This record gives sequence, C-alpha cells and structure tokens, in this order.
Amino acid sequence: MNTFFRRSQGRLFGTYPLKGEVLTKAVTAALDAGYRAFDTAQMYGNEKDLGDILASCGRPLRDLYIITKVHPDNFAEDKFIRSVEQSLHDLRMSKVDLLLLHWPPIDGAVVPSLKLLEKAHRAGLAAEIGVSNYTADMMRQARRTLSTPIATNQIEFHPLLDQTKLLAVAHETGIPLCSYSAVARGEVFKHALFNELAAAYQKTAAQIVLRWILQKGVVVNSMSTKPANIRANWDIADFTLSSIDMTRIDALTAINFRVVTKDLVPWAPVWD
Repeated sequence: MNTFFRRSQGRLFGTYPLKGEVLTKAVTAALDAGYRAFDTAQMYGNEKDLGDILASCGRPLRDLYIITKVHPDNFAEDKFIRSVEQSLHDLRMSKVDLLLLHWPPIDGAVVPSLKLLEKAHRAGLAAEIGVSNYTADMMRQARRTLSTPIATNQIEFHPLLDQTKLLAVAHETGIPLCSYSAVARGEVFKHALFNELAAAYQKTAAQIVLRWILQKGVVVNSMSTKPANIRANWDIADFTLSSIDMTRIDALTAINFRVVTKDLVPWAPVWD
C-alpha cells in the first residue's frame, strides 16, 4: 500500500467546481464525516479558498493530505515551478502532499513536463508526485522517465467504462489508479442493478458504485455538497461486495460510456 492510499484511506473529497461558501460547507461536512484527503487543482480556481478553509478548520495540516494539479498552461520551464509556488502560497502550505500533472501536453510529448514535476519534488515542493489523464503508453513512459515513485494516475473510472487496460498497466508499472467522475455524472443511476444491490446490502446505490471502485484497488474520488451524501460516500468501508456481484457490475463496463470526451475536453488524449 503506497503512502497515497494509506493517507487517504482510499477516499478523496473532490472540490471541483466548488468555491466560496459552498466549498466551505462541503469541506466542513467532509471533515466531520471522516475525510482527511482533499483534491484540488490550479484549473479549479479554488486553491486559495481551500487553503483558507483548512487553515481555520482546527485540524493540523500534518493530519490532512492535500492534492493539487499543475495546469498544462504552466508546463513551460519558466512557468512550472512558479505556478507550484503560487499553489502552495494559496493553499498555505510549504509542501503539497501530492502534486499531479493535470493533463498530458497537447502534443503528447510527456517527458519535459514529467522532468519538471520531478524537479518540483526534488526542490521540496511536493512530498509525492503523480499524473492524471495518462494513457497506458504514457504510464509506461512515465515509469521509464522518472526515478521518483509515481503515486497515482488519476483517471475517469466508474462501472460504465472499461478501464481494464489501465488496470493491467497499473499492475505492470506499479502506478496505482485514482478515480474521478466516480458516478459518471449520475449516469450510473439509470441502471437498475445498483438499486437492486443497494437494497440487498442495505446501502445506497452510490455506495455500491464507490465500493466497487475501491474493491478494484482504485482510490475513490467523490464530491457532493449535501452532508448526508458526503457521509454516505465516506461510509463504504464496512461492507464488501461479493465476487458474484462484482462480476455483475463488471459487465456494465462494456457500455463504455465516457464523461470526458474530446467534445467536452478538446485537449484530451486519444483514450485507450
């Protein structure tokens, strides 16, 4: 188990697209529920808000695990480190727990930004480093390029998308996966199986989905603004889906529904 999984307990609270008072209420509810790992990004525009909230939450930063991501606009040599320093200033931290590259470069040439990421780590700006939205080939290239361990590749991961290839490459390279869009922007709830299993396990449909992700060995990254849902999203450690039910959910991945398409994000890579 790597530091990322252990410190996050397999569960992150995502902060996109929350800001201001909405973010304050959501993070407060998440802390009360048990979350200690929080995910933000330069692209989200809420690093300062999150930093202010965490500074006044009454919990020492050493007990929290904070993740942020470098925007591709800052992948240039003269921008990268300065952008990370600005993120740390906004987050009120001297070192972020985990620093990710938010997207591969548009041209797909990942090596220069990976080397800048490692430079930030060696400069003491991040305790751990990782990537996001990397394809299988990019994961292999990252493993060959970096001497520093890669804590995670954060990707779209949910029961309606077949990510078998990336799961296999995660085992091959030793780069664990972390999810986003864990409930596929609500698309999963159109499938009766999750309500059926929710009734059988006396859980919510969302808890069934998130537990499936966790049992795949993937860190769960979820977001809600409703305290009851936030607590439910955290409370997925006290039950286990049977192998039969895992297989039934696995079958839905053949649908291959993807939230983050090139229509939504033109700079997205060609997905596996």
